[in-house]
Amino acid sequence: MSSTEPTRILAIHAHPDDIEFQCAGTLALLARAGCSLTLATMTPGDCGSAELDAETIATIRRQEAKAAADLIGADYVCLEFRDLAIFDDDESRRRVVECLRRARPDLVLTAPPTDYLSDHEATSRLVRDACFAATLPNYKTRQWEPAPTLAKLPHLYFMDALEGIDRDGRPQPPGFLVDVSAVAPIKQQMLACHASQRDWLLKQHGIDEYLEAQARWGNHRGAEIGVANAEAFRQYLGHAYPQGNRLLELLGQDGRGNSVATPA
Repeated sequence: MSSTEPTRILAIHAHPDDIEFQCAGTLALLARAGCSLTLATMTPGDCGSAELDAETIATIRRQEAKAAADLIGADYVCLEFRDLAIFDDDESRRRVVECLRRARPDLVLTAPPTDYLSDHEATSRLVRDACFAATLPNYKTRQWEPAPTLAKLPHLYFMDALEGIDRDGRPQPPGFLVDVSAVAPIKQQMLACHASQRDWLLKQHGIDEYLEAQARWGNHRGAEIGVANAEAFRQYLGHAYPQGNRLLELLGQDGRGNSVATPA
């Protein structure tokens, strides 16, 4: 990447609205910093309705996800897996590799390894391994007109688990937090694009506070570092992956609620 090209960011999670719940504020800040953004969902949320059939709700939810991405000038893509049918296998990994090779990210944000839902955990494993596999010329995706191999491993970050806990309710400590107080309104606007989910969550989970839940958790994370609203991440530092915290560098933050000078 030349010095004149923007840093490319790929945020990829399981379902429409997962990204907006967990890292919309950070994405809004990255957009302000001049980064090129792609938001991707593994599925179109085809099981996200008790009244509409799968294809109808999937069409609605793709439109909602695109509307949210449009608010920050991001592209949106769906990998077209199906809800509760994301599995960590070879065919799925090759599909995710093709997504990475097309997006060509310098930095990837994805689902946490431990969360309340199998789709989230499978997404995390697939994206982690796809980041590595995308750099291997001999790992073919079997796609029509496949994208070229990535030249280098992207920086990889896991988003927060829902409510910061694992399946057994145990806290999942973040590696660092991003102060998103300045973009809290756009963060809520992005989530509000997913209008179809209010009725679904009310019926399925008894939740009638879609936007309030997002704000409350942002406030909770913010209180940990003395700011109004924050989002949590953990950087993946496995063998061969980049070690420097490029995300914090791009944002000009130190992960503890303080601003720092951005690199020239």
